[in-house]
Amino acid sequence: MTGVKLTELVEAAGCAAKLAPGYLSQVLADLPRVEDPKLLVGFDASDDAYVYDLGDGRGLVGTTDFFPPMVDDPFLFGQVAAANALSDVWAMGGKPVLALNLLCFPNCLGLEVAGQILAGGADKCREAGVIVAGGHSINDHEPKFGLAVTGFVELDRMLANRSAREGDALVLTKALGTGILTSAHKGGILDDAGVKVATDSMITLNKLPIELAEGLDLHACTDVTGFSLMGHGCEMAEASGLTARIRAEDVPVMARAREMARMGLIPAGAYRNRDFFGPCVEIADRVPLDLSDVLFDPQTSGGLLLALSEGEAEVLVGRLRDAGQPVAVIGSMAARSGCSVRVE
Repeated sequence: MTGVKLTELVEAAGCAAKLAPGYLSQVLADLPRVEDPKLLVGFDASDDAYVYDLGDGRGLVGTTDFFPPMVDDPFLFGQVAAANALSDVWAMGGKPVLALNLLCFPNCLGLEVAGQILAGGADKCREAGVIVAGGHSINDHEPKFGLAVTGFVELDRMLANRSAREGDALVLTKALGTGILTSAHKGGILDDAGVKVATDSMITLNKLPIELAEGLDLHACTDVTGFSLMGHGCEMAEASGLTARIRAEDVPVMARAREMARMGLIPAGAYRNRDFFGPCVEIADRVPLDLSDVLFDPQTSGGLLLALSEGEAEVLVGRLRDAGQPVAVIGSMAARSGCSVRVE
């Protein structure tokens, strides 16, 4: 593996490697729907994981997520991929318990690289209190890694895209910009220190916001990943029959992300997001182009977008800021009025 960088082996990186949302929606539209009253959450409303009613007040939560590397360090890549996959269970209000490794690995890399990727994933699973129970590996010309995750949720605490309410505040728990910053770093424009704000965010588990919301009445949640804040905001608003009103100046943005955006260092996934979700999004003329580019930026292991009452949102934000998280109230849910997301 001497001299080989992981990011040199891939065409797209992290969650930006997802299928274009328009293409994916066409594929999913042709899949048969199997009706089962115990399947409480499936793929119909673009939720982060499925929830299956166990009949005892709990739901079984399951998800899978994997992608190519957006960093060259194999241990760090494993950490990011694991944190991203585990996030889907927390986004449903649940607790991840078990995980299976999913590893695609090229023959040109040494086994020690594979070991470091798996070790990074195991490190984050250990931090999350999740048992890695096995996994599956295949040969592939591009390295890819992720997890299949199983967890549980108390059904009276289950969160879904469809459950936001009119008047809810919208809380975002991480700053935006991972796609832009990692693209700039891969292109040699941004140094290691500049991209560290992104990698530090990507390896931060989304466990804490759900734990610190204990006692609060959360209504809906999604994690902000490859389809961007605008895309995932659209999915929540449409599933809930509402319009998300976003205050652009309140959205937390990573240092230098807007600078890199002004230089044109925009990942291809951001353009795909804008093409698909753009018709459902209304952005005020006063919002600068570089900031709107960040709003469509595909995030890898991004934060949670939570909907809850205004008063309880302030309580949650206070708790998370005390814990050092770059969280903010970025808008609210309003009665449906044409577009799915309005950025002001």
